[in-house]
Amino acid sequence: MTKKDLKNKLHIIIAEADTPMGKLFDVVLLILILVSVILVMLESVASIDANYHDLLYFGEWIITVFFTIEYILRIISVKKPLNYIFSFYGIIDFLSTIPLYVSFILAGSNALLAVRALRLLRVFRILKITRYMGEANKLSRALRNSKAKILVFLFAVLILSIIAGTIMYLIEGEQSGFVSIPISVYWCIVTLTTVGFGDIAPVTPLGQFIAAIIMIMGYGIIAVPTGIVSAEYARKKKPTINDPEYIHLNTQSCQNCNENNHNDHAAFCHQCGTSLLEEDS
Repeated sequence: MTKKDLKNKLHIIIAEADTPMGKLFDVVLLILILVSVILVMLESVASIDANYHDLLYFGEWIITVFFTIEYILRIISVKKPLNYIFSFYGIIDFLSTIPLYVSFILAGSNALLAVRALRLLRVFRILKITRYMGEANKLSRALRNSKAKILVFLFAVLILSIIAGTIMYLIEGEQSGFVSIPISVYWCIVTLTTVGFGDIAPVTPLGQFIAAIIMIMGYGIIAVPTGIVSAEYARKKKPTINDPEYIHLNTQSCQNCNENNHNDHAAFCHQCGTSLLEEDS
């Protein structure tokens, strides 16, 4: 096997999840990420850390060494390493690898190992559930398109909260806990959102009546932005396979530019034109 063939095989196993070996590699990787996050969480518990500190520390180092090797292999397996190094996953992979090394210089930096949880995003590729990302993108577009309406609505709610908070301050006063207008406005906001302040409650009949109205209005206020987004969401049609927003279910990764979003059964990378079939040959 030539060096090029070995590099291609390595790229398929590490960067893709369409082959048995690639899927196995990613599943093992995800298990190690989960174990690493659990170790960091356990280490933060004083009683557990006091009894099992050395074991937890040893486990973290084993996983860190594995991630270090994996990070180096990912760099080696691509034609343009800088494209991977400065990509989203490349930065996350780097940040999840260095904390224990940095701990030799900065004490406590190993707590940053929790950033490894972000690497669990790779589960979308492994379990073939990228189709749900299409619905997530649709919801995201609906939120963006509703932004102006929602901002106007929130501005109106803010004005209402200032007015209602001021009225409650005048009615209840400091003896009921409404010591200032800002505190009263804060009480009004948490009441509108049905959270409840806890430490402050109106005691006068008029104040309780106004508070009851604010609470009832809270249910309607929650429903308004939901309706705005729902209407915008329903207006969007489902993208077809030829639409740029269509989510494909393959995990083909270009060895040249690291682009992942390729059409199913694509022969060439749509970003740089590199043949995707070279990896399979």
